[in-house]
Amino acid sequence: MSFNIVLVHPQIPNNTGNIGRLCVATNCHLHLIEPLGFELTDKYLKRAGLDYWQYVQLTIHKSYQNFQQTLTSDARLFFTSAKATKSVWQVNFQKNDYLIFGREADGLPINIVQKANQLIQIPLYSKQIRSLNLANAVSVIIYEGLRQLNLPQNG
Repeated sequence: MSFNIVLVHPQIPNNTGNIGRLCVATNCHLHLIEPLGFELTDKYLKRAGLDYWQYVQLTIHKSYQNFQQTLTSDARLFFTSAKATKSVWQVNFQKNDYLIFGREADGLPINIVQKANQLIQIPLYSKQIRSLNLANAVSVIIYEGLRQLNLPQNG
């Protein structure tokens, strides 16, 4: 496994399906934190994940607190936010890091952001947008992490 991808209250099944497919392609573990804005049987989730959904390493957590209880003391958590001042390019990723993303409409809940000690953002080069699509943001950060880890392809 390369990374743990954590989606807190995702709303759009297509994004989660695409992220699940990405997790299979990059050997990442997907964590979904309820409540979800869709059912896991949603046809859009399955369509976006195609026939890869069965291979997703998936854990569903009833709440963010439930998720926290599963963490070991040495877990490294990186929280993504458009409001962060530290760029993803300034992070030294390690294998098994947790990359935590908020829901599409409004990002991570404020109570999580306030306690986050590693808050990172993807630099944007235009003032016309606030953030990237969730699936795109996850892709950018996973592949930056993989680039740093220099893991062999298909390994």
